Amino acid sequence: MQGHSDLSAPFDCSGFMIERLQVSEAEEYEEGDVSREQHLEKLKAGHTFDLLIIGGGATGCGVALDAATRGLKVALVEKNDFSEGTSSRSTKLVHGGVRYLEAAVKKLDRVQYHLVRDGLKERYRLLKNAPHLSNRLALVTPLYRWIDVPYVFIGLKLYDLLSGKRHIGHSQLLSRKEALRRFPMLKAEGLKAGVLYYDGQFHDARMALSLALTAQHHGATISNHVAVTGLIKRDDKICGAEVTDSLTGESWTIHARGVINATGPFADRIRQMDNPAASEIIYTSTGIHIVLDKRFTLPDTGLMIPETEDGRVLFVLPWEDHALIGTTDEPAAITEHPKPLDSEIEYLLRHVSRYFNLKVERSDIKAAWSGLRPLVKDSEAVNTASLARDHVIELSADGLLTIAGGKWTTYREMAMDAVDQALNCFLIEAPNPDCQTRHLTVLGGANYNEEGDQFLIEKYGFAADVAAYLHRTYGDQAELVARFNTPQNGIRLVDGHPILEAEVIYAVRYEMAERVIDVLARRTPLALIDNAAARSAVPRVLEIMAEELGWDQRRCAEETQLAVQRLSEGL
Repeated sequence: MQGHSDLSAPFDCSGFMIERLQVSEAEEYEEGDVSREQHLEKLKAGHTFDLLIIGGGATGCGVALDAATRGLKVALVEKNDFSEGTSSRSTKLVHGGVRYLEAAVKKLDRVQYHLVRDGLKERYRLLKNAPHLSNRLALVTPLYRWIDVPYVFIGLKLYDLLSGKRHIGHSQLLSRKEALRRFPMLKAEGLKAGVLYYDGQFHDARMALSLALTAQHHGATISNHVAVTGLIKRDDKICGAEVTDSLTGESWTIHARGVINATGPFADRIRQMDNPAASEIIYTSTGIHIVLDKRFTLPDTGLMIPETEDGRVLFVLPWEDHALIGTTDEPAAITEHPKPLDSEIEYLLRHVSRYFNLKVERSDIKAAWSGLRPLVKDSEAVNTASLARDHVIELSADGLLTIAGGKWTTYREMAMDAVDQALNCFLIEAPNPDCQTRHLTVLGGANYNEEGDQFLIEKYGFAADVAAYLHRTYGDQAELVARFNTPQNGIRLVDGHPILEAEVIYAVRYEMAERVIDVLARRTPLALIDNAAARSAVPRVLEIMAEELGWDQRRCAEETQLAVQRLSEGL
C-alpha cells in the first residue's frame, strides 16, 4: 500500500511488474462477457437497433433492461460512466415519499397520493428483485412538541396502510425513553416521543450497474464513455445518432428504429439537438450529502428529522459503516460534476447539532458530494421542493422520445412506461410485448443467500467485515471476486475499509470500469464515504488498471489528474 502520495504530479506507470491474475480452469467463467471492446464492435457494426437509449443512469439502464427482456435489439450509450451523475448521488433510500404523502393529505393532491402509492409498490419490488443491494431499514422520527405526536404517528400509519400487503414493517409510537434507547445519540432535552417506521435502503451506483449488466445478459449492447454528438434523420424522422468514444476520440453512427432520451438533468440538451427551438422542460435542484463516521448513527437504524428551519425533511442513515446525512434542495445550474457549497454543508451540520447530543464539526466530515435532481417544470410551483417527482414522456415531431423526472424507487415503472410508448410510437413488434421485469431479479440476486458472508469466511478466509461487504455488494457474484483473492491482490485497498485490491481487477474485466474514478466512486463506494482514503488509493488503483488495460505513461498521468480533480472538486 502506497500511502498519501503527491497526486498532483504525473504518475510514472512504466515498467510495472504486476502478475496478471488468471482464473484456474476449474473455476473458469465466461471471459469478456461484458467486455467494452466487444460492445463497441457491435455498436460500430452498422446494424439497425430497435431502440437506441441515450443515458446510463437509473432510467436509461432500466429502459434498456425492460426493452431487452421483451426481446428487442437494444443499444445504450452513456457519455460518462454508468450512474456517474444523479443516479449515484441519492440518499440511498427506496421509499414511497413521506413528504409527498403529507402534501397529498394537506392539499388533497391526487398526483402526490399516486406518487406515494406507486412508490411503495415499487419499493417492495426493488427489495425483492435486488436482495443483495437493498434492505429494510428502521427509522426513528424524534418529536419535540406534543402537537406533533398524533400528527406524525397517524401520517406514518397511513404510509403503512398505503403499502397494503407489500408493507415491510409496522410503525410504532415510541415513548421518550424508548426513543432514546433506540437512538441514544438524540438530544434528550425537550424530547416528547418518537415514531419508528420502516423504509428501504439500497446501493444506487451498484444498482444502476447491475441493471446495465443484466440488460446485456439479455442481449443489450451497452457502453459507457460514449457521447451522443448529434441526431441523424431520414425524411425528417430521427433514425439514430452520431456518437464519439470519449476515451479514444473515434466517431461513428448508430442506427435505430427509435431513440429514447433518458439523460436526466441533460434531457433538454438532447431535445435541442433534435429541435434547437424546443422549450426547456427540466428544472434542476441540487441535493448534497455529507458523510460522518459511524458514531453518528446505528448499524440498523436511521433518523428522520421531520422538519427543518425551512420545512424540509433530513435523514441520518447508516451506510457502508458510516453515517450518511442529507439532503438539501436548492435551485442549481446544470453542470456535469456539481460541488457541494459551504452554505449547504453548514446547513446539514447545523441540523445535526440541533438534534444530536454529540458535538459535530466541519473536520468530522469524511466526504461530501452533490447531485442534480431532474425535475419537470411546473409554472405554478413556488420552489423546487414543491415540484412533483413524477415522470413525463414526450414525443417530438421528429420522433425523439424523452422520459424525464421521476425518482430512483420508481425507475422500473418509468422504464415500463417508456418502452410501452416506444413500441407504439415506433411501430415495433416485440417478441414479448408485455413488461417482463416485475419479478426479474437483477445480476447478483438470483441465487442470493442471506448467509453467504459466512460461506465466504469459511471458504476463502475473509475477515468478517470483508465477507459482509462482498456479500452485500456482489450478491451471488461475490465468489467470482473472491477468486482473485491471491497474495498479490487479496489485500485491502486501504486500511480501515473492507474494499479489496481484487475488486479493481474484477471491475475492469467484468464491470466495464475504464477510469480510476470509475472504480473509486461507483464500482466501490470509497470516494463517497472517505475522500482521504480514496485519494490514498489512487496510485494502487492506477497501477492495477494500467496493467490490466495496457496504459502508457500519458494515460496514467491523465488518469491521475482526473481522479485528483474529481476527488477535490466534485465527483
